[in-house]
Amino acid sequence: MTKADLSKSPAAVSAMFDEVASAYDRTNDLLSFYQSRLWRRVLRSEVAPKAPMRILDIAAGTGTSSMALLAEGVEVVAADFSKGMLAEGKKRYPQLEFVFADAMKLPFEDASFDVVTMSFGLRNVADHKVALKEFYRVLKPTGRLVICEFSHVSGVLGRLYRWYLRNVLPVVAKLVSSNPQAYSYLSESIEAWPKQQELRDDISAAGFDSASYRNLTFGIVAIHRGLKG
Repeated sequence: MTKADLSKSPAAVSAMFDEVASAYDRTNDLLSFYQSRLWRRVLRSEVAPKAPMRILDIAAGTGTSSMALLAEGVEVVAADFSKGMLAEGKKRYPQLEFVFADAMKLPFEDASFDVVTMSFGLRNVADHKVALKEFYRVLKPTGRLVICEFSHVSGVLGRLYRWYLRNVLPVVAKLVSSNPQAYSYLSESIEAWPKQQELRDDISAAGFDSASYRNLTFGIVAIHRGLKG
């Protein structure tokens, strides 16, 4: 079984997601106690898709997040760098356009999207600051960035959440996942990820205006936003 480490080697991360592609969405629903569905609904409300938007959904995986963004007259491009995820997505959602893409070197022209979104993928990029600059590049002027990512819970709840990540999540992952080692990487990468304010500052440093964030489920997840001026 493949497990990436916190060096986030693109080859290792891609191989790890290839192995979990077929059961990825079901496992995430179970491990999040179905909060993942709520987070997708909130993301859609933040994006507010409407014609004639062109939306780039990066780290789209099997396309579940991209399907949540579809609306009449809206074009959604589902991009990922796991070929296994893309293959699974093409089988499930033939109506979507799937593109193999590295977040740090996107195969799209400058100013070609109205919205760039990424759900639970920025944490897996080798250098998220490079990726943020790429997102800025492919956005049209006045285009919007919407990032949904695991984040940090403070106080007593934060201690309980970290205990869950270290002790409960790995046990449950062994029961329900085809690659439980991938979920030990998940807990490690969440704890190592920048806090909400730090990521907001990184978004600003990439050139975005009005960078802000909104906590969901006590900060287990945060929605970060930015505007290309």
